[in-house]
Amino acid sequence: MLALEVQGLTAGYGPVTVLRGVDFRAEAGQITCLMGRNGVGKSTFLKALMGLVPATEGRITLDGAALQGLPAHEVPKRGLAYVPQGRRLFGPLTVAENLAVGGLVRGNDPARLEQVLTLFPRLRDRLGQVSATLSGGEQQMLAIARALCLDPRVLLLDEPTEGLQPSIITQIQEAVITLKGQGVAVVLVEQRVDAVLKLADRVAFMVGGRVEETRDVAGLMSGDPVFRTYVGV
Repeated sequence: MLALEVQGLTAGYGPVTVLRGVDFRAEAGQITCLMGRNGVGKSTFLKALMGLVPATEGRITLDGAALQGLPAHEVPKRGLAYVPQGRRLFGPLTVAENLAVGGLVRGNDPARLEQVLTLFPRLRDRLGQVSATLSGGEQQMLAIARALCLDPRVLLLDEPTEGLQPSIITQIQEAVITLKGQGVAVVLVEQRVDAVLKLADRVAFMVGGRVEETRDVAGLMSGDPVFRTYVGV
């Protein structure tokens, strides 16, 4: 079974070390959530997986193939796709053009585009619209859809529902569950306990730049002390 494995990952920005020996695992067909207080390194961890923050120590492997040390533009070719916090769309480009950029690595397969538009049907009606003019929820859908045009084996999502209205949150959560059913390994940074309990198979709690504890979600409840310990809620 496909697995993303991280062993002893240390990384940071120049002289500042943020990640300190992170051990982590995500498997195909599972949703693994990262939780922790602000500043513990969750976003930096996703960036390090993508090669955007260089690892100084440790290993990142996908099905045993090493990813650490690869140039950032090579990592998507190995099957990782990343949706950063803040979406990072190409605002002047249309929806269709943003999706085409996302699909470059895979040669813009029309069948894959059709699958993505089936997952987010609202985007089908807006293919010719400039992405900067979309609503916030539509922009988030587009950011996820653009990543999915890579046909990834692992999808990294950094707080994808932050600040969105409930109906949009539901649509995005349903899409994530569909991807899980298709065998994608989803790594999700999420701060809301209710969303984690609804979506996740496992949750990894980060403290001080390392994964302190990993728990199966089965059996956890919203009032479990583990959330107060690591997230403060």
